[in-house]
Amino acid sequence: MLNISENSIKDSVDLQEFNSYKLIRQSRIKRLTLWLSLGFILILFLCLFLPWTQNISAKGYVTTRSPEQRPQGIQSVIAGRLEEWYVQEGDFVEKGDTIVFISEVKSEYFDPELLARTTEQINAKSQSIDSYSEKESALVNQYIALQGALKLKQEQNYNKIKQARNKISMDSIDLIVYKNNYEIATNQLSRTKELYDKGLKTLSELQEKENKNQAAKAKVSVQENKLLNQRNELVNLTIEIQSIENDYADKLAKSQSEKQSAVSAKLESVAATSKLRNQYSNYSERQKFYYITAPQSGYITKTLKKGIGETVKEGIDIATIMPSNYKLAVEIYARPQDIPLLSTGETVQLRFDGWPAIVISGWPESSTGVFSGTIVALDKFINENGYYRILISPNIEKKDWPEKLSIGTGVNAFILLKKVPIWYEVWRQLNGFPPDFYTAEKVSTKELKRKAPLKSVK
Repeated sequence: MLNISENSIKDSVDLQEFNSYKLIRQSRIKRLTLWLSLGFILILFLCLFLPWTQNISAKGYVTTRSPEQRPQGIQSVIAGRLEEWYVQEGDFVEKGDTIVFISEVKSEYFDPELLARTTEQINAKSQSIDSYSEKESALVNQYIALQGALKLKQEQNYNKIKQARNKISMDSIDLIVYKNNYEIATNQLSRTKELYDKGLKTLSELQEKENKNQAAKAKVSVQENKLLNQRNELVNLTIEIQSIENDYADKLAKSQSEKQSAVSAKLESVAATSKLRNQYSNYSERQKFYYITAPQSGYITKTLKKGIGETVKEGIDIATIMPSNYKLAVEIYARPQDIPLLSTGETVQLRFDGWPAIVISGWPESSTGVFSGTIVALDKFINENGYYRILISPNIEKKDWPEKLSIGTGVNAFILLKKVPIWYEVWRQLNGFPPDFYTAEKVSTKELKRKAPLKSVK
């Protein structure tokens, strides 16, 4: 049994037939298993006290920070019909290169001589403006002439009034003379009649005095009528002044009205000319949009419209272009509970799809194949998917990002936070608590007293 002798019975005796041997064998196996289990548990327990770097993981994709460097659609400003393509998918184009040629689909632009006919309309309207300007000048001269004629008529009438007044004055004097002569003739007739009654004068002398008296009386009547006529003429001349003013006021108003009509027609022609010139500019600029060009240098990635003769609407993408020069960035989406822990300037570890990497989020120094970035922007509002968008740019102080990295590549991001023991991190994950972000600063009792007490929630 002890293998002292050279003659061994090991091969002739089956130890498995003895119960005592079986018990000893099982006892050894159980003891070894127990020790191995205890050793594993001890190692696992010790590992729980190893340092672990808390992190926030998020997913996103590669993009660009500048909007003009992102893939964009090439659109048509006007509706049209595809006539000829000048590029293929994958072609590189410079800024201003022609992508496609389109033709008109709207009936108001079908005329091939549209610009020439619009020019003719502009010239016709311009000539009408000149005509109205000449008419306006003629009416202004007419108005000035009418004002001069009115002034002349008024001066003539005033002169006639002066003459009438002078005649009235002269006739009044003559009337006084005739009346005096009539009185003298009457006195002479009376004395001659007395002398005739006494026989001192003859009948012929008496009749002569009577004739003179009648003649003097007739001259007085004639002069009175003449004076009355002169006064009536003065009244008529005075009335004629108002008539002349009314007549010329009507003529002047009519001339002014015609002038204003000419000015109004001229302004309408100016407005119509401006509208036609605006239409001409629109037509001229519209023809420039028949050739759709590349907005910037880049690669034609996809043509969204196909074939020849297809009609496209304005504002609809015809093709997409990827700019040739761009600066990469990463766009990730974080949970709302993680946003308070983040701020611009923090470092982020990135793993790009297609680039082999070994990532240990809690031990970043042991990770390989990862790249570094810096947070440059955080959205202040939540997106439709319930996450907040974060923009990350390359960290120029560390390893450069891959040159072959393309926009749209998937990214896994790890934002490093506080270092804690592994057991604490396991406990936090099981309870769903957010990572630690409080700094270990002592708060004085005075500051605690200043804070308002928390209200209990019922």
